[in-house]
Amino acid sequence: MTKSPIPAIFAGLEFLDAAILATRDDGALVYYNPAAADFLGLRDDCLGMALTECLGPDNPVAQALANASINNISLTEHEMALNTTHGEVYVSLTASPIECDEAAAMAEIRQIDQQRKIANEERLQAQQQANRELIRNLAHEIKNPLGGIRGAAQLLSRELHDPQLKEYTQVIIEESQRLQSLLDRLLTPHRLPQLAELSIHEVLERVRSLMLAETPNGLAIKRDYDTSLPSLIGDREQLIQAVLNIMRNAIQAMDGVGEIMLRTRVARQVTLNRQRFPIAIQLQIIDNGPGIPEHLKETLFYPLVSGRPGGTGIGLHLAHTFINQHHGTIDFDSRPGYTCFNMLLPLNGWQGFDKTTTTKATEHP
Repeated sequence: MTKSPIPAIFAGLEFLDAAILATRDDGALVYYNPAAADFLGLRDDCLGMALTECLGPDNPVAQALANASINNISLTEHEMALNTTHGEVYVSLTASPIECDEAAAMAEIRQIDQQRKIANEERLQAQQQANRELIRNLAHEIKNPLGGIRGAAQLLSRELHDPQLKEYTQVIIEESQRLQSLLDRLLTPHRLPQLAELSIHEVLERVRSLMLAETPNGLAIKRDYDTSLPSLIGDREQLIQAVLNIMRNAIQAMDGVGEIMLRTRVARQVTLNRQRFPIAIQLQIIDNGPGIPEHLKETLFYPLVSGRPGGTGIGLHLAHTFINQHHGTIDFDSRPGYTCFNMLLPLNGWQGFDKTTTTKATEHP
């Protein structure tokens, strides 16, 4: 059965993550978006029926819409328990009267955990941006005197004849080079992206081969690919580096012994950084290691945060930065024996870029 035409006034609501419903002053349902259909189990034959018949007379959504329409007031309920097709969940419900010929009241329903996820993503984005600017400024301030220290040590080494003193200057030179390398890595995200059409599976296979070569014994890397995934526009080297950093971090946490699963899927109608994308690629990197320590979870993607002795804390920060530069998101779920890094990359995340800079990727791992 074909769904009835959508009134023009509601057309823009079709792509929202929030469940939206509208009713007339007699309580009849006149509109619901796809999110509401999935969330509340609404069908096309519900249109024109009293919402209490579709959801039940005691349903709080129907009651809130009736109250908003009859009393001409807006109502908001926070952390309200609601029975849905996904079971009982806690939601934020807002019902408001509207003035139009098609409807008298409209309701918006959002899952609490979804709101928290969006808020956490925005908080992390803002914090990461501030961190990147701070690090960039510090790195530039440090590079010049560091170059002077290394140059002075090299000149001094040429003038010294005592082997022990030359050994001391060599330590200065080597440590200066190590710090220079660290600074270069901190500044890497600020280069312009080299955009090309690419396959996410080529990226994964390249990293898989590198990791198996580095850790030949005791490590299993399994694949669960959706081979129907289309190509995306992105920076191949940045994506390789992001995946490489996450996998290397997992392997180090497992001491090189364990199992990693690489999984790809298609995700439809997703909202990433408050922008709606019809199709995105979901990439999951799952390991059976010890899990991420609780005290690191809130700051895991911050720079210079590491759970390993001797770790620089740059790897996951760069992974987050590169995924973010592709207008994607990255989060994780971790407990002992299971850690999953979940990434969403939109196919058209670089919409609006200069297509003359984009090439067809031909290199294979």
